[in-house]
Amino acid sequence: MASSQVVELRDKQFMVDCGEGTQLQIRRSRINFNKIQAVFISHIHGDHCFGLIGMISTFGLQGRKAPLQVYAPEALGPMLQSQIDLFCQHLSFEVTFHAIDTKQNAVIYEDRSLTVSTIPLQHRLPTCGFLFREKPTLPHIRRDMIDYLEIPVSQINNIKNGAGWTTPDGRTFTHEQLTTPPDPPRAYAYCSDTRYVPTLHEIVAGVDLLYHESTYCLDSKQRAETYWHSTAADAATVAREAGVKKLLLGHYSSRYPDENAFLDEAREIFPESYLTNENDIFNV
Repeated sequence: MASSQVVELRDKQFMVDCGEGTQLQIRRSRINFNKIQAVFISHIHGDHCFGLIGMISTFGLQGRKAPLQVYAPEALGPMLQSQIDLFCQHLSFEVTFHAIDTKQNAVIYEDRSLTVSTIPLQHRLPTCGFLFREKPTLPHIRRDMIDYLEIPVSQINNIKNGAGWTTPDGRTFTHEQLTTPPDPPRAYAYCSDTRYVPTLHEIVAGVDLLYHESTYCLDSKQRAETYWHSTAADAATVAREAGVKKLLLGHYSSRYPDENAFLDEAREIFPESYLTNENDIFNV
């Protein structure tokens, strides 16, 4: 199964893997080509990256101007550049390649809203997952207090950032009285092709949403070990040990005519397990 996901946070979009046909699915999903700021490639098996050059070409034909950042194992860099030189000689935007170390758990991307870190995985060639972690937001303003005290709109940002307020008649209200706590920062972990990693739960501990490949069921455990993939039970075990809120299963082998076999196996270990299918949307 070709893999690609789009992670959206505060009107920014990031792509994780780019299997063949990704650009077609983007059109069907009505995703704005220009909103995708960066692409993160977990490893260079074709079902995770064959769609990249086609998507870049389409971005160019659509007149994209914003630069595109590509984060991937080092070996993809020269191949991607040769494809751009051959097929996309007059791109209207810049593609910047960033080589990542798949063996390290490190921050590779950061902006005002979030960080993206690598998650070392174990597959037949260098592979990593990606951890998207939202940065803390400011407290919520209590609209009833703002209206009651007739606090000017110009002071709202100051109050969000910790200030209090003193009324013209000398009454003082603290920051805590004027705000409610911010929403807890959210986190999403994407674990691409990998065999079961006993220590993986330490990196993804407590995330709101975990995607973990589940290519096989336990009846094919030997095959999973041979080809360095995971079973649904493996994925559920990681989710349980990490204490995540919800587990998404995916990357199913075509050997199974009924995907509910993966779901049943996972839910015996971790009840909050769910199947993924094309064009599904999950809120974190």
